[in-house]
Amino acid sequence: MHKALTLNFIEKLNHAWRASDSLLCVGLDPDVTRFPQPLHNLDRKRAILEFNKAIIDATHDLVCAYKPQIAYFAAESAEAQLAQTIAYINARYPHIPVILDSKRGDIGSTAAMYAAEAFERYGADALTVNPYLGTDSVTPFTAHAERGVVLLCRTSNPGAADFQDLDVGGMPLYQKVAQTVARHWNTHGNCMLVVGATWPEQMAAIRKIAGDIPFLVPGVGAQGGDVEALVKAGQRPDGLGLVINSSRAVLYASQRDDFAAAARQVALETRALINRYRARP
Repeated sequence: MHKALTLNFIEKLNHAWRASDSLLCVGLDPDVTRFPQPLHNLDRKRAILEFNKAIIDATHDLVCAYKPQIAYFAAESAEAQLAQTIAYINARYPHIPVILDSKRGDIGSTAAMYAAEAFERYGADALTVNPYLGTDSVTPFTAHAERGVVLLCRTSNPGAADFQDLDVGGMPLYQKVAQTVARHWNTHGNCMLVVGATWPEQMAAIRKIAGDIPFLVPGVGAQGGDVEALVKAGQRPDGLGLVINSSRAVLYASQRDDFAAAARQVALETRALINRYRARP
């Protein structure tokens, strides 16, 4: 069963930004082949949970969100460990929002079931959604007014331009997505956009279209996004509006007993780097 909410997702995110003085999100992508040596003697599913808990405990005061990626759990038949990871955050650090990265996209009752999976089965505060199927594929998610819906807009991968830059009525498709979300789909004020850190010029254009809608920003750390450029391009005038995700650089900072402390150090350094370029009204 899903948790009772005292704040909706956007309210919770606004509080987390300020409480942690951080725009950093840590992505929970548990790749058992990269786990530190101390976890190698554990059952793989137990190792996933213990690894996640150690990372969360080490970084909880430095982040504005956590983002578990469902594929890393499903590949190990570790859906129970995903639920336990989110439950752990909700119980120990209930002020930190959880964004389930599942990039769901379907229509009608199937989309409604995907929403139930994220919000009721797993207890996530928000989930990522693919907008390609259009309005009726998004409504079953946005109808959960207290939860967040994070829509793919301009992704961080090199192949993003294959479709996202196509001209649609005088503007690239990614800008059309941003415009549609801002004008039509954000009726409950619970939408976000995925905007890759590797495209600061496009990010600046999306910010002009999207107004105050928050951005989930992948591509920092292992993918090489320019922190200064992305913060200046995407932040709102209040210095907020960005959820900047780092996964591998934080999670796998060490292969030794000190892996959690090493993850904390990288998170500290990343938060400090981001904050160097934030507006301070």
